[in-house]
Amino acid sequence: MASPYLERRGQIETYFDRTAVAAWARLTSTAPVGRIRATVRAGRDRMRRTLLDWLPADLSGRRLLDAGCGTGALAVEAARRGAAVTAIDLSPTLVALARERTPRGLGTRGGSVEFCVGDMQDPTLGRFDHVVAMDSLIHYRAVDAVEALAAQAQRTESSLLFTFAPRTPALAVMHAAGRILPRGNRAPAIEPVGAARLATLVAATASLDGWAIARTERVATGFYISQAIELRHP
Repeated sequence: MASPYLERRGQIETYFDRTAVAAWARLTSTAPVGRIRATVRAGRDRMRRTLLDWLPADLSGRRLLDAGCGTGALAVEAARRGAAVTAIDLSPTLVALARERTPRGLGTRGGSVEFCVGDMQDPTLGRFDHVVAMDSLIHYRAVDAVEALAAQAQRTESSLLFTFAPRTPALAVMHAAGRILPRGNRAPAIEPVGAARLATLVAATASLDGWAIARTERVATGFYISQAIELRHP
């Protein structure tokens, strides 16, 4: 029997590689979108800026994993700062779109982006200085998400940046609204978790010994609600 992580991973891959490709491509472009999706776009843009602000301004000589890279916007910005970025996603279609959108020139700091299809936990990806998982673990149970982070921590030198869906009344209303959609149009449900419980899980995970929450910030823009956490290794 497949683990809950693998079962959910399969659902996410199917959704983003088949059901939602056109909508996701439009959302992550500059094309006009409706009012609701405009708030999601604005929220994602703000969250991406937040995570990038938590990284060094000069990433020359650093290796960075963009775990759940989607259409590649964060990966490209990190490469422009000089990082050697490995950008991975479960969806071959989104990875192909990311490659198509990546400009030929990535600045003068020697940065690069290698896009690949697969799971962030793949040990063959090697070691990294920084890992960023923006809105890519929000569909997993908190226990499974923390286990994924713990596995990655064994191959990360400096920081793990990730987001989670905070348990809030507003998010509960959005969940209820989402259940009205026909089943075939629904995204895999996100898994809200309280910040205190998530901190407890991190502290109780042996593989994260020595890692500590350095800062956290919530982004709430209309229909987009997500919270960033930075885990740092001394």
